[in-house]
Amino acid sequence: MHSLARYIEHTLLRPNALDREIDALVAEAKEHGFVGVCVPPFWVKRASREIGSADVQLVTVVGFPFGYQMTEVKLEETRLALRDGANEIDMVMNISSFLSGFNWTKIDIVKMAQLCHEHQAMLKVIIETALLTDEQIKTATLLCKDAGADFVKTSTGYAAEGAKVEHIKLMRSVLPSSVGVKASGGIKTYEQALALINAGADRIGTSSGVAICQP
Repeated sequence: MHSLARYIEHTLLRPNALDREIDALVAEAKEHGFVGVCVPPFWVKRASREIGSADVQLVTVVGFPFGYQMTEVKLEETRLALRDGANEIDMVMNISSFLSGFNWTKIDIVKMAQLCHEHQAMLKVIIETALLTDEQIKTATLLCKDAGADFVKTSTGYAAEGAKVEHIKLMRSVLPSSVGVKASGGIKTYEQALALINAGADRIGTSSGVAICQP
């Protein structure tokens, strides 16, 4: 089971998350050998302190959950998150701009990728697959890659649907091996997680990490 644990980003993004739940999230990540924790921006500093020197990546979200914030706001959110100890940023693509056919969608990601990479941090871009057609998923995935994203991620968990095997396969089929795929949204079971990994996911974002990894 331990190998599956190294795919999991143990996630807590509920608006009513409590301090003790953040602490428990980090403790569970350490105990089970999860690759990282994903916490709200407000809790990054605390999570960083709790992680200490443990081999756990600290992930937070930017432009969450709709992606239509101004680029300057996303950049400032990112600067603060990096300052507080985050080493991976999951930003939401400007879906509204993308569906309108605006080139700004790519510029938004390029600026974010530059900032993250200047700080040796990783950028993952959430494209919200539930809102896109298969062709749009392909186009958005390639756009993220071309803009410098390290990972393309399926979902925020706040749309009607989360990660689907067929969408992971689609994303993986157009990406080079140097760009990862993160599946997230509605992943509750070991079988689901395994199917998504077999389809090409390199990371699994889930709030059910402990349950998934129970033998």
